[in-house]
Amino acid sequence: MTGGSLGLRTGSYGSLHDQSKISPGLPVPNNSPNFIRKPSKMLISGSREKERFIHWIFKIVGRRKAGMLILVVFSLVIVTSLMSTFYKEDDASEVDLTRQRPSRPLKPFRGHEQITVHTHYSPQIVREPDIKKDNPPVPSTVHTHNSPQTVIEPDTKKDNPLVPPPDINNGNSLNTLAEKPSVPLFEIPLQSRENKTLPPPPDFSALQLPPGHPCEDFTFPPPPADKKRTGPRPCPVCYVPVEEAIRLVPATPSDSPVLKHLSYVVDQNIVLPQKSVNPVDEGGSVFGGYPSLKQRDESFNIKETMEVYCGFVGGNRPGNYTGFDIDEEDLYEMDQCGPIVVASAIFANYDEIQQPKNISEAAKRHVCFYMFIDEVTRNFMVNSSILNDTKKVGLWRIVVVRNLPYQDARRNGKVPKLLLHRLFLHARYSIWIDGKLELVRDPYELIERFLLRRNATFSISKHYRRFNVFEEAEANKAAGKYYNSSIDRQIEFYRSEGLTPYSEAKLPIISDVPEGCVIIREHIPITNLFTCNWFNEVDRFTSRDQLSFSTVRDKVMTATNWVPYMFQDCERRNFVIQAYHRDVRRRSRPQPPALPVIILHPPSLYNNLSERAPPLPEKGAKTSSRRQRARDKKPGSRRRRLKPGNPTRELNF
Repeated sequence: MTGGSLGLRTGSYGSLHDQSKISPGLPVPNNSPNFIRKPSKMLISGSREKERFIHWIFKIVGRRKAGMLILVVFSLVIVTSLMSTFYKEDDASEVDLTRQRPSRPLKPFRGHEQITVHTHYSPQIVREPDIKKDNPPVPSTVHTHNSPQTVIEPDTKKDNPLVPPPDINNGNSLNTLAEKPSVPLFEIPLQSRENKTLPPPPDFSALQLPPGHPCEDFTFPPPPADKKRTGPRPCPVCYVPVEEAIRLVPATPSDSPVLKHLSYVVDQNIVLPQKSVNPVDEGGSVFGGYPSLKQRDESFNIKETMEVYCGFVGGNRPGNYTGFDIDEEDLYEMDQCGPIVVASAIFANYDEIQQPKNISEAAKRHVCFYMFIDEVTRNFMVNSSILNDTKKVGLWRIVVVRNLPYQDARRNGKVPKLLLHRLFLHARYSIWIDGKLELVRDPYELIERFLLRRNATFSISKHYRRFNVFEEAEANKAAGKYYNSSIDRQIEFYRSEGLTPYSEAKLPIISDVPEGCVIIREHIPITNLFTCNWFNEVDRFTSRDQLSFSTVRDKVMTATNWVPYMFQDCERRNFVIQAYHRDVRRRSRPQPPALPVIILHPPSLYNNLSERAPPLPEKGAKTSSRRQRARDKKPGSRRRRLKPGNPTRELNF
């Protein structure tokens, strides 16, 4: 070990100018003095003073008190470090939230706009003044990774075309993003393969409300200041009165882009698929008809007239000997239902029935409420005196389903969830809610708020936490929602088709993962095709419909420019109250207190009072010895008997 390694400062730390004067090939003279780093006298004196100070403290307070003093100081240091770490984490979380938002200012937005900044639980409004009168207001949607920012409505009466969102990363203007290839296909007018211009994409910005409308100046409150309450929660939603919502329902159905006529495959002689190397080819069921991968691809090649697989392939009338069979009386009542149906289902007695609340008299007269159950749930409801011969439980009309197509109760629930347009032939709008949810708003209010006001035909809420399909798949595997191998097979198949993790390139789509417990939609050909293809994915792969939603959406969107509207999870929690499943509620209920144990002693063997055994000795009293007890016993008998004339001997038990 040389002196340089011990802290000696050699010429290598000096300037290169001095070393260049030495001719090459000659040994380097050690002209520069080597300075050894000696400890400073100030440091020595300072350390001595510290030692004297500590020794002085020990003299004054003594050993025990000095130990306690050191312990107190050490505790204070630990508490201070923990508090500083806690505050640093809070600051870091605030920094992360700010980083998720666009770093550039909102000045490039032109005109008077209202921008909604959504978080997991509540959005807040940021208003901008008018900049130039020459620039027309631009309705657009700006979404970040977790906190989307949505322009609710422009302050104008003119219809505005959808403009691509601003580039969040580099802060370019609104028009520069349209030249980038990462923009989704529906952002730019496309030409189909048949050289036909696709219809413009839907504009989900809120419609222009008339002056004096109760929701005209509605703003979301700021997020709660309590950092401990960060979980999902409802946020305020502005609804119009029920009478106004009924008046706003249009007389004619919405236009269906590209697809105008849709029919469904009927095949009573279904052939089971042959053994294939690819297990995806074998996916499906008799109820779904086992469509091949080629037929699956053809269902996404959207044309004006189409025929697709959509369940119930065994007959012309869904529910009549097609699997998922329904009684003739119930089918007749369902044919009379219209124009709005609210539906739910409980299979395998998995949930407790929840009654809708705050329902108007108009909705009670004109809206159908149907609850689909199986025989297991029916038997429980009959034995619990919940269901009687009227087939009505509150507002719900109970429909018992027989010959269920699947063994999995969750997969059976996807039939009414996604195929309501096949069960209710004359319904124009439908609202699906899971069996664990309690509806607390009027159906007319929901249709006006999430369909009519947003110019949408299909509305579903985004997941409150996850927006990436790959993360959702891992969460399903961790929670044991389905077989891990089946989930992996489905995700790998989608990956081979081009599925990528969610990124800002998919804006204005705010998520790839829905919270599918609520679906509000209008029954038109394009929405019917979307749910048919979505059901076929559930039938072929796993019952976790969140995994297949984005794939079906992107394929339909590419061919038609149609896209479902996704609203915030906090808005969903405003009109439904979520309960727990029956098994979870049963486990969470407090156990009844244990009954006291009563010990019944056998009756006494002695009728004569004089022959009764003496009471047990009190605590602390002397007991008979083992030798005395052995002397009282008689060989061949378990207990010594008393003579009738000698009752004075005591019995010892």
